[in-house]
Amino acid sequence: MATYSEQLQQIANKYMRETGITTATSREIGAWAIEKGLWAPQPSALIRQCAEELSRAMREEYVTDPQGRRVRAKHVATVDRAGEQMPLWADIRSASREHMQVAFQQRRQQIVGDCRQLKADVDSYNENYNSGQAIQMVLDFTEDIEELEAFSAAR
Repeated sequence: MATYSEQLQQIANKYMRETGITTATSREIGAWAIEKGLWAPQPSALIRQCAEELSRAMREEYVTDPQGRRVRAKHVATVDRAGEQMPLWADIRSASREHMQVAFQQRRQQIVGDCRQLKADVDSYNENYNSGQAIQMVLDFTEDIEELEAFSAAR
């Protein structure tokens, strides 16, 4: 049996196959899937959907710190509780040091994972599909961060 994610992937593939459209927004694919009766919200999924939307909103909340920096207000740390992985949210202004340390380290690992996947994608594209000059990807962000900090300080 396909996972929910695999079912959604099948819907997206079916959309592209049946419509002949190869470039679409997820909203366009979603509207098509609902119209065709391929997807409908399940009552049991409402809490999950609400939680995902809350997570997205908390991720997007920013505050200005005493030094004038715009920082995320809410941070998530996934911890083990009774053998179950549980994402716990906390506000940077009141969270424990332990929570923030775990949250920061996990975010760093997500970035590393994203960079690893980006490298694999670029390498695969260059080796298998790119007929022109190879696309170069620099994964050292030191200069980017320095430039952004300098730009922010100049504002």
